[in-house]
Amino acid sequence: TLRKPISQSSMADWASKNLNMHTQGIFRRRISISNMLSWNGGSIKKPMLITSNRTIKKEACEMFKLVQSYMGDRQTRMDRNHVALVTVTKCWSMQGLRDELYIQLIRQTTDNTCYRSLAWGWELMAISLAFFSPSPKFQSYLEGYIYRHLDSDEKIVQHIKELVDLKNKKITKSRKKRKQNTEDEGLPISTYAKYCYRKLQKVAVTGGKKGLRKPTVEEITHARNAILTPSLFGSSLEEIMLRQQDIYPGNKLPWVQTQLSQQVLALGGEQTEGIFRIPGDIDEVNALKLQVDQWKIPNSLSDPNIPASLLKLWYRELEEPVIPQQFYKECINNYENPDAAVAVVQLLPELNRLVLCYLIHFLQIFAQPSNVGRTKMDVNNLAMVMAPNCLRCQSDDPRVIFENTRKEMSFLRMLIVHLDTSFIKGLV
Repeated sequence: TLRKPISQSSMADWASKNLNMHTQGIFRRRISISNMLSWNGGSIKKPMLITSNRTIKKEACEMFKLVQSYMGDRQTRMDRNHVALVTVTKCWSMQGLRDELYIQLIRQTTDNTCYRSLAWGWELMAISLAFFSPSPKFQSYLEGYIYRHLDSDEKIVQHIKELVDLKNKKITKSRKKRKQNTEDEGLPISTYAKYCYRKLQKVAVTGGKKGLRKPTVEEITHARNAILTPSLFGSSLEEIMLRQQDIYPGNKLPWVQTQLSQQVLALGGEQTEGIFRIPGDIDEVNALKLQVDQWKIPNSLSDPNIPASLLKLWYRELEEPVIPQQFYKECINNYENPDAAVAVVQLLPELNRLVLCYLIHFLQIFAQPSNVGRTKMDVNNLAMVMAPNCLRCQSDDPRVIFENTRKEMSFLRMLIVHLDTSFIKGLV
């Protein structure tokens, strides 16, 4: 959970301390903060943020050109997908460039008189948030900026018109005008802002893309599509069921849950030592995630740890945990009482109850003595690795978290041992 967005005065204060103030003209006059943070059609000679790193200083100026190219404000031979890929890969590989990219995007989406360019700037911000988070010190600034745009479409269009009128009065006929465009081309800015706000909250907690493989064009396309078509990962159970209504209208359970579970079993997961404890190769897991988000399961899988890792990730990234927050206290209070633990399950909303029962039924297969001998994952181990994916402690107190972790594990253990899930057989 993030802090309340900082006020504009706090944002101005942050900017005055962290911006690398630029100069202009032969007398090298300092540019004001408001001009530093307003759309710029030219290039920049030094980074937007203060840094002593020479590589960052050089890369920041090149990256500004890439941002302008993606937004259509600078001509380039590369297509926009490739521009985004180069930009994202630079920042993904070089942590020091990440805040610089976000502050450049803030600049280029402020007082921008071309709606299409503005929308593409927000789109690049949304794509970037799929791969990496800003630094903790810049996070609240970026959140404050996004927050101000959550419900501002009319104001934005009006502001663009005012800026255009003002420029048209100042500009002479001999000077080349930038193409002015206040038409609504594409999505409203609030759509991007709402997506970015949710994405920032998630990426700040979970971190960005992991693994050794650099971002790919497919991942860039997937990140752009996710703005309008939510991913099967990180959404709510209700959203996921709504999305699969057209493809699998008769299904009572999320397709992603049943398919990944069946894949683990099909690849002999119940006979694999350390299943759910030993992670699958992170790059392979990322590749499978991309496929699953397109409703595909490849035939080339051979390691059960890959679908097992992705399944755990799906549970962990649900917008609200399988056991909703309002039932958390009841679970913690009844971690030693089998009947009370089972009773909590019956209180859950129908969809959550089915999803949880499917998971417990799945874990009960692994808890059978004949399988435990091979996997070395008894009921305690299974409860240990799965409890954090089903229950989320909201406390910030390390002692409470530590104490509750034990109770969460014990609660899930009670369900694996005592919950009757026979009705789940055959359910999809």
